[in-house]
Amino acid sequence: MVALAGWYTRYCLGRFCLALLLALSCFSSNVRAESDPLPEDARVSVIEFMLQQGIAQRLINGAVVVVGDHRGILYERAVGLAGFSDEAPALTTAAVFDVASLTKVFATTPAIVKLLDEGRLSLLDPISSWFAEFEGSDITILNLLTHTSGLHDVGLDRSEPMQSAINRAAAQIGRVAVGSRFKYADINFILLGELVRRISGLPLDRYAHQMFYAPLGMQTASFTPVPNDNNTPTLGNGRTALTGVVQDENARILGGVAGHAGLFSSVHDLARFAGMLLSGGQLDGTRVLSSRAVAQMTAPYFFRNGSVVRGLGWDRESPFSAPKGTIFSEFSYGHTGYSGTSVWIDPDADLFVLLLTTRVDYQRLRSFNKLRGDMSTLAAALFVGRERRGMLERPVNPGP
Repeated sequence: MVALAGWYTRYCLGRFCLALLLALSCFSSNVRAESDPLPEDARVSVIEFMLQQGIAQRLINGAVVVVGDHRGILYERAVGLAGFSDEAPALTTAAVFDVASLTKVFATTPAIVKLLDEGRLSLLDPISSWFAEFEGSDITILNLLTHTSGLHDVGLDRSEPMQSAINRAAAQIGRVAVGSRFKYADINFILLGELVRRISGLPLDRYAHQMFYAPLGMQTASFTPVPNDNNTPTLGNGRTALTGVVQDENARILGGVAGHAGLFSSVHDLARFAGMLLSGGQLDGTRVLSSRAVAQMTAPYFFRNGSVVRGLGWDRESPFSAPKGTIFSEFSYGHTGYSGTSVWIDPDADLFVLLLTTRVDYQRLRSFNKLRGDMSTLAAALFVGRERRGMLERPVNPGP
């Protein structure tokens, strides 16, 4: 009972701090910047407090958070441990994480969009143009990117993993009307990752490295990373710690390079990519995507009578958009990763938030998503430019 009372006290304190910060942010939008009532050390303390709450609740063992804009990083912090034992080293901002489904938006989606921009395929092209097994299907590239193909996830054969993925997906043709519903499924991006190889002649990992990571100076972003002291473990089946090995089983069967999972990266490299998106496809004078391609990738597509809004690959408003928080604008977009990662980007506010964690608890999804959402809400409250805060959405009741 004492432990429960202590947890509840910390919980209420955390909610009070969040409500107080939101109130202060609203107030500070109407005063001069030099009279900001929230000094920098308070920003650091409150964000760290929220991360420590996640550790105290045993949702995570550690976390790295970065907040930035198109110019670079505004704030970064690492707390907790880079592992799951008491002897694990302290987590640092240089840690390399298995970013799980962030692979979809930091590798596969930009690769497909770049090929679209080059005229090598079209959103409305049927996937049967490249996968003969889908002959007679109405599934298009757009359906795969927006998870409206109607396809469900499948297990893979270790002897022929990619072919088994294609065959088992094609066997589902006709079961659900294409485009009739939103169904998030990794198989869509497994097919897209293979499509990158078939069109470009390069496997997804090499294509992403050549087209994005090397030009942007992303030194740690890679699939199948080499052993490194900075590699942070994830929990696999049986709660076995996996270090430098992708957590997702289908990605492992596919050799660690897949369109839905398999990317490893430090938060600093992901921040460079996010900054590139906020700058319309270029960073530090190097362009990797056209501004048109970025706009097309993040434009809204509406499903379920408008209750689900997706970009190409990216999430905008859906059951998976917890990292949006309560302040980021309707123009914002992002994604989550099962291993405990998330990103949310708001071009209207010129701000992004990256959260990478050593996730411990995979059962309390609501609590974990609350941590994601609260982090974005705090970041928007604390770091959006004063002159723009009054233009952003605000929660009606930020209290507990």
